[in-house]
Amino acid sequence: MTRLARALRSINPLTALAQRLLLSRAKHRSLTGHPRIALRLARLVPEYGYSAEEALGIDGAPAAIRQTRAAGLARLEATLRDRAPKTLAASRALAVGVSDMQMVARCRVPFQFRDSLAARLGVGSIVESAEGVQLRDLDGNFAYDLGGSYGVNLFGNDVYRRCIEKAVEQARSLGLVLGAYHPVVADNVARLCALSGMDEVSFHMSGTEAVMQAVRLARYQTGRTHVVRFAGAYHGWWDGVQPGPGNPLPVDRVYTLEEMSATTLKLLGTRDDIACVLVNPLQALNPNAPPAVDSTLVAGVRTAHFDKARYTRWLGDLRTVCDARGIALIFDEVFLGFRLAKGGAQEFFGVSADMVTYGKTLGGGLPVGVVCGRQRWMRRFREDRPADLCFARGTFSAHPYVMCAMQAMLDYLETPAADATWMNLEARWHERATRLNDAMASAGVPVRVANMASVFTTNFTEPGRFHWLLQYYLRAEGLSLAWVGTGRFIFSHDYTDADVAEVTRRFVCAARAMDADGWFWRDPAASDAAIRSQVGREMLRAVFGRRTAAASAPAPRPDAPATAPVTQ
Repeated sequence: MTRLARALRSINPLTALAQRLLLSRAKHRSLTGHPRIALRLARLVPEYGYSAEEALGIDGAPAAIRQTRAAGLARLEATLRDRAPKTLAASRALAVGVSDMQMVARCRVPFQFRDSLAARLGVGSIVESAEGVQLRDLDGNFAYDLGGSYGVNLFGNDVYRRCIEKAVEQARSLGLVLGAYHPVVADNVARLCALSGMDEVSFHMSGTEAVMQAVRLARYQTGRTHVVRFAGAYHGWWDGVQPGPGNPLPVDRVYTLEEMSATTLKLLGTRDDIACVLVNPLQALNPNAPPAVDSTLVAGVRTAHFDKARYTRWLGDLRTVCDARGIALIFDEVFLGFRLAKGGAQEFFGVSADMVTYGKTLGGGLPVGVVCGRQRWMRRFREDRPADLCFARGTFSAHPYVMCAMQAMLDYLETPAADATWMNLEARWHERATRLNDAMASAGVPVRVANMASVFTTNFTEPGRFHWLLQYYLRAEGLSLAWVGTGRFIFSHDYTDADVAEVTRRFVCAARAMDADGWFWRDPAASDAAIRSQVGREMLRAVFGRRTAAASAPAPRPDAPATAPVTQ
C-alpha cells in the first residue's frame, strides 16, 4: 500500500479508532508495555531512604531478628572490606571520574536501602588478571566469573586472548589504516554469510550501532515509519528503541507490544506503517520483563522460565505475519551471539530472520557490531534514484585489528573444541541448573535459578524486602557478578563440571549465611501485593513530603518467637 493510500485510510475515524483500540490491546499490561507512562512515573518517584535502624525492621521483623540482621550485616561488611582493601580503594578513586560507575552504584540495590545498609557493603570494580574461569583482583583474590563480560565471554578468556594476540601480529604491518580494507575482510564476509544464511554484511563499531543500521535499512526499504519492539526487550541505549526510563525524551514511531501474544500478531497483520519487528532472543527466558536487576527487587519477587517449544512457535507465527505484511524481521543477537548454536538463534529455534545483528564475542574480544541481511534489505541505494541513499558509515568500522581478531574467532568456530560446546548444550546446562536448584531446596532457602542454556537468572520463591542482599553474600563467597547482581549469571563454556560444582557449593553457602543472618525471615501475611502496596504508600507520602517508616512499615512483632529465620 502506498503512503497516499495509507494516509487516506487513516482519515476514516472508525478505522482509526479500531486500530487505536487494537494497538492498546496489543500492549503488555505492565509498565514495560507502556514506556511513556513508565517514563513519566520514573520522573515522579521521589528520593527517600530508610535509616539504618528502621531498614532492619522495615518488614515488621521482631527485635530478635533485627538484632540477628545487625550482627550479620557487620560480619558481611567486615568480610568484604578486609579481603580486598586495595581493590576497594582503587575502585572508589576511579569512580570519582567515571560517571558509569557512579550510576551503577546507585542502581545496584533498591534505592530506599542505598544510603543505610548498602553503603556499608563495598564492591570492587577492578580486576587485574584472569585465569581460566576465575578473575584476580588487586589483592590477589580469585573469584569465579559469573558476569561473562556482558555476553562477550562465550568460550573462555584464554580463547579471546589468543584471538587478540593473533590480530595484533597479523595487522601490525598495516597498523591504523581506515577506509581501505584489510585482506582478511573478504574471508570474514564469506564466512559470516555462510553462518547467518544471509547475502550481505555491514560492519559497525558496536552492537547498538548495528541495531541502528538494521532499523534504518528496514525503514529505507519499506518507506514505513514505525518499529515494533517487545515489552522489556533491550536493543541498545539509543533513542529509537529505548522509549522508557533511561531515555530523557519520549520516543515517537516505536510500538512496544506484548510478546507471545495473538493480539500482537493480529495487530501486525493490520498495520501499514510498520517497517520492522525487533526480537531479542534472550527474552525467551523472561518474556515481557525488563532485564533483571537487583535494584528492582522491591518485593523480592522474580520469576523466569524458558519454554523453548512455546517460544519457537511464537517466532514461527511472527515470521509468517512478517512475510505476509512485508515487515523486516530482525534478530538482535548482540548479546547471545553464538551462545545457543553455531548458527545462532536462527538455528536454535529453526526460524530465519531477514537481518541479524551481532557484536561482542564475534569481535574475538574487541568491540564490533555486524549486520548480516538478505540483499533486498541491505541495499543502501536505489538503482533508479541516484540521490536516494541510506547512509551509514563509521570511522572505525572494519578496523584492521578488529577484522583480524574476528577472523581468528571465526577460525575458532570451526574447531572441534568449539563444536564440543554445542553438543548436548541444553541438556548439559539444564542438568547443572537442576543440581543447583536441588542443593537450594535441600538447604531450605527460597532461592532457585532458571536458565536458557548457559545464561542463568535467580528466582525467589517467597517475597521479601532483602533479597537484593544475596549479591553481596555471593561476592563474599568468591563469586564475581555483573552490576545487575543476581539477575543474570553468564557462564563461559569452558566451565567444567567441577567448576560448576564449586560455584554451586559457594552459592549454597552464601544463601545459608544470608538465611542464618535473618534476611529471609518474613511475616506469613506479607504477600508480594502487600509489600508493593506498602512501598507505594511510602512513595506517595514522599511526594507530599510526609514519608516516615513508622507511617508505612508493618509494626514490629515483639511477641514473635526469637527463633532462627523462617524459610520455606
